[in-house]
Amino acid sequence: MLYRWGSIKKDEKAWEAVIREVREETGITKVSLYSSNTFDQFYSPVENYIYIAPVFVGFVDTSQVVILNYEHSEYKWLTFNEAIEKATMPGNDKVLKFIEKHFVKNKPTEWLRIGQ
Repeated sequence: MLYRWGSIKKDEKAWEAVIREVREETGITKVSLYSSNTFDQFYSPVENYIYIAPVFVGFVDTSQVVILNYEHSEYKWLTFNEAIEKATMPGNDKVLKFIEKHFVKNKPTEWLRIGQ
């Protein structure tokens, strides 16, 4: 589930960029997307800015064939515990626990669903 930093193209909404990046990088085209109502953030001491990005949650049918593009050489589906153990950026573990609580252990609120 962890995401890779992508970029938003001109006149593109953040959630549209998520759908595009998932399609381009994995070939997955069927995603039920939700706004998580939380944000990922970090401070860059080199550039002296705070980066804040919305976190999206995508539910995919894992039977879809994953076709990686040139940016990636492998992938692996992980449990939340495995993903938390592999999280390298401070705060990613907190975001994963939040998502597990509000989107996996509980049914997500429909008003957070993003229609495509």
